[in-house]
Amino acid sequence: MRCLICEGATLSHICERCRHEVLTPQLSLRRLECGIGVYSFYRYDDIAPLLHTKHTDLGYYLFSVLAQLSFTPFAASFHFSHCVGALGIDDQVRSGYAHSAILSKALTCKAIQPLYGKLLASKPHHYAGKSLAYRKAHPRGFTCRPFDVIEVIVVDDIITTGTTLNEAVDVLRDAGKEVLFAMTLADARL
Repeated sequence: MRCLICEGATLSHICERCRHEVLTPQLSLRRLECGIGVYSFYRYDDIAPLLHTKHTDLGYYLFSVLAQLSFTPFAASFHFSHCVGALGIDDQVRSGYAHSAILSKALTCKAIQPLYGKLLASKPHHYAGKSLAYRKAHPRGFTCRPFDVIEVIVVDDIITTGTTLNEAVDVLRDAGKEVLFAMTLADARL
């Protein structure tokens, strides 16, 4: 098999050298309109071809690798007085898996427990390549299914304008939840 980045021989989709040299995460922080911080690990342009596989079979493997390299080490260093929830944005299974569920699962540790199927979009709008005006005029219509945990981390793959995350935070706050912060693999503004 050939590495998808360097095309060198490997037994995995991405070779060990590329995992450590090309896909080394660089944590960044951005604030949403609602005041919540969003931690991202990569510049969108640096991993865009990998992110574009999210609706394919290959995407499952690539998102797992990216989550393992970024979200898992973050979780290992995360300390809190009690357990909080990790909610993937609209983690419904499509194309055989849910990419945001893969990311949430990678956060599993003593202080973070993934909660699946709790924050779902009722409208299937696709925002790729759409303007901020379009995104604001076409909300995702999130619903929050009941769960006991009060403090949560919101998880998504990409932050572009922040519209999706702002809407998700508003819905969670209306449901009585406290959003500590959000996490994404990539930030499109970096």
